[in-house]
Amino acid sequence: MTSETRTGASRHYVLAAGGTGGHLIPAFALAAELHERGHHVALITDERGAGIPGKPDYLTAHVLPAGRFGKNPLGWPKGIAAVLEGRRMALRLFEAFEPSAIVGFGGYPALPALLAARSAGLPSVIHEQNAVLGRVNRLLAGKVDAIATSYAKVDRLKPEHAPKVHLTGNPVREDVLALRASDFPAFTEEGLLRVLVTGGSQGARVLSEVVPDGLAMLPPALRQRLQVTQQCRAEDLDAVRKRYAEHDIPAELGTYFVDMHERLADTHLFIGRAGASTIAELTAVGRPAILVPLPIATDDHQAANTREMVKAGGARMIRQDAFQPKELAKQIQAMAMNPGSLGNAAHGAFNCGRPEAAKDLADLVESMSGIDLMDVIRVGEASPRAAQTAARPQPSTRKAAKDRADR
Repeated sequence: MTSETRTGASRHYVLAAGGTGGHLIPAFALAAELHERGHHVALITDERGAGIPGKPDYLTAHVLPAGRFGKNPLGWPKGIAAVLEGRRMALRLFEAFEPSAIVGFGGYPALPALLAARSAGLPSVIHEQNAVLGRVNRLLAGKVDAIATSYAKVDRLKPEHAPKVHLTGNPVREDVLALRASDFPAFTEEGLLRVLVTGGSQGARVLSEVVPDGLAMLPPALRQRLQVTQQCRAEDLDAVRKRYAEHDIPAELGTYFVDMHERLADTHLFIGRAGASTIAELTAVGRPAILVPLPIATDDHQAANTREMVKAGGARMIRQDAFQPKELAKQIQAMAMNPGSLGNAAHGAFNCGRPEAAKDLADLVESMSGIDLMDVIRVGEASPRAAQTAARPQPSTRKAAKDRADR
């Protein structure tokens, strides 16, 4: 049901996000949902975000100065001046665009936009992708009307903010979400074991150094069935290709794969970082994982991101200082030597997914502008719609999910 059907008129919304994929992927997903409902959407970001691949053509990007606040106080006056200038520019945009609500996705570009929303008396929402409330969202949490979270438990979220917290999940791309209705790829004792290795948008050198040797330490019966796809940094490609050749392991390497959703569709086991978008996609489609959190992530948020998936049996987490070839081989064997174990892990990952995240977030945002919330999103728990799609009846089949999608 579109908003035009429900209200008789479209609304204007402004989304504000930092220039990384982790902030922008959910922003783009929300923009697509709001656009489909008949609304007009604009984006506030930085120069990097304005040029990032995947931005919908209908989503106009406005680049505003945001400022940064590092550990050196000497740089703070410059950062404050940039935020104030960004706030002034955002206010001018709001006067022209007349938004019904402002939605922030974290990152410094969201700060001046949300401060401008408060000055203009406009409804505002922040969305937190990680299991730890980010720095900018912590600054804004007490000033906004609603806080949307991706996890039931979010660290550094103050108890007094609980009444305005709504668990929506983290929206993912439509091409990835479409895989949810498909079966987990068949994995038998004689079939290929397809492994996908990525380290986020910038790659991760530790994966290039450890994964080839770890895979080589697997028992011959398992090693001979490997089919690897690995994202690497450009400077690491030749060395990684040489290692796989020495181990006689078939591997396709690249710095970027435009068809990542198709590769994810065939994947039996994922090895990589634990960024918010990665976790959201793995759980949306139900793919087992071995996760290596980025050790320098702010507030160790990548480790926190793994908690729910690990508890459900969908993933194993290895700290980077323990991420050695022998340990990796040990964890792969525990998950893949028995085809049933890998299927059970896929089941656990699937049940952590929140496939209605974009719809639930759009409902919440619309409610800020007077449109009735179609599914009441209760504080601290999933919405009724999300709960209906969370359970997976069998480890190796998704018939129920497909049936729901066909209705």
